[in-house]
Amino acid sequence: MTDLQMGMIGLGAAAVIGVVIYNKWQERRHRKLADELLSSRQTDVLLDDGFDGGAAADESPGDAGARSAVGGAARRPGEQRVEPLLRGEADFAEDGAEGETAATLQTPPFQSPAERPVVAQSARREPARKPGGEERPDPRSGTAPLYLLSPAIDYIAAIELSESAGAYQIFEAQRAAIARLGKPVNWIGFNEESHEWEPIAEDSDCAYRHIRVGLQLVDRKGPVRDGDLSVFHVAMQELADELLGVVELPLREPALAMAAELDEFCAGVDIQIGINVVSQGQVFAGTKLRGLAESAGMVLDGEGRFARCDDEGNVLYVLLNQEDQPFSTETMRSLATHGVTFLLDVPRVGNGDRVLIQMVEQARRFADALHGAVVDDNRRPLSDAAIEPIRRQVAQFQASMALRHLPAGRALAQRLFA
Repeated sequence: MTDLQMGMIGLGAAAVIGVVIYNKWQERRHRKLADELLSSRQTDVLLDDGFDGGAAADESPGDAGARSAVGGAARRPGEQRVEPLLRGEADFAEDGAEGETAATLQTPPFQSPAERPVVAQSARREPARKPGGEERPDPRSGTAPLYLLSPAIDYIAAIELSESAGAYQIFEAQRAAIARLGKPVNWIGFNEESHEWEPIAEDSDCAYRHIRVGLQLVDRKGPVRDGDLSVFHVAMQELADELLGVVELPLREPALAMAAELDEFCAGVDIQIGINVVSQGQVFAGTKLRGLAESAGMVLDGEGRFARCDDEGNVLYVLLNQEDQPFSTETMRSLATHGVTFLLDVPRVGNGDRVLIQMVEQARRFADALHGAVVDDNRRPLSDAAIEPIRRQVAQFQASMALRHLPAGRALAQRLFA
């Protein structure tokens, strides 16, 4: 054996030994990092089993006859139309106490408190403050608004980094994988300056060490697929590795079971109600419709409909043309139609039973002014006797949602039934 061969063998052996030593060093480094970030971890309301948001109301109401009396059920796109919403003066009262505090030695907890009863208040409200004008608590006990993330409807990855990472770097790391998912993904981070959790905006100058990423388990298209959950799981692990951090993820099988059960519940309360105003010979002129709608406080939106909104800009109910041509500023002068429809999206509106009555009264005012008739989808006249069982069922459905900690018209319901 020549000296060259001996030298090559020696270099190969040295390279192998070097790789082994490097791998051991990397393993020790990551283990040390994980110990520092997670050694004193306590209960995490986003990841542990203590949350009871989905256990309260296992029964989903279902009287098919009453459900289809006006407008019918519109479970998922492709089965029936999805109809917009109306909201009453007061939001549904919501049960539940504040979530547990999830704290680590260096990580500020993300809490997901159940929303409290409020009157005419936006779903995207300020985090609750203690009464009596007390000082703001330690930043580590800061809470995040419920609409950001909730273990009731999200599969949440908790990521802790050794050093802060910029917003663009966080998004860019797994952009391609996230784009493949069929469900919404929400990102929040703890702002070290404001001491609050906040949505992570890609164009933000902020950097974050404490990150939570939630994959929504259910929407109107159905539950999350196993493939999407697998892609998200791997993407979050690779994101943590790339940013020199650690990640905690819930078990996949229980999450899939939870998504299927939640989707079944949502299917039982996902109804839309349509109240139609039809002509009795003479068509309705677009200019007349626009005048009536605007006098009722409705505005023409970008989706070809007139929308009635509350003081905070939340859509209450909408008015649609029954014919193919949508409403628009350019066509209202020449438009003529044989009918219009008022639509109420039951899961997306608080106090739906009251709102239904308001919508019926508005439809009757339109019918009087247009010399038309108020009818259901089967062209049968709508009397107070016909409306009452529908009103009772709307109240029943929304009571079930409140027991489930998914009160109609509030943040979680708005996300689930988007």
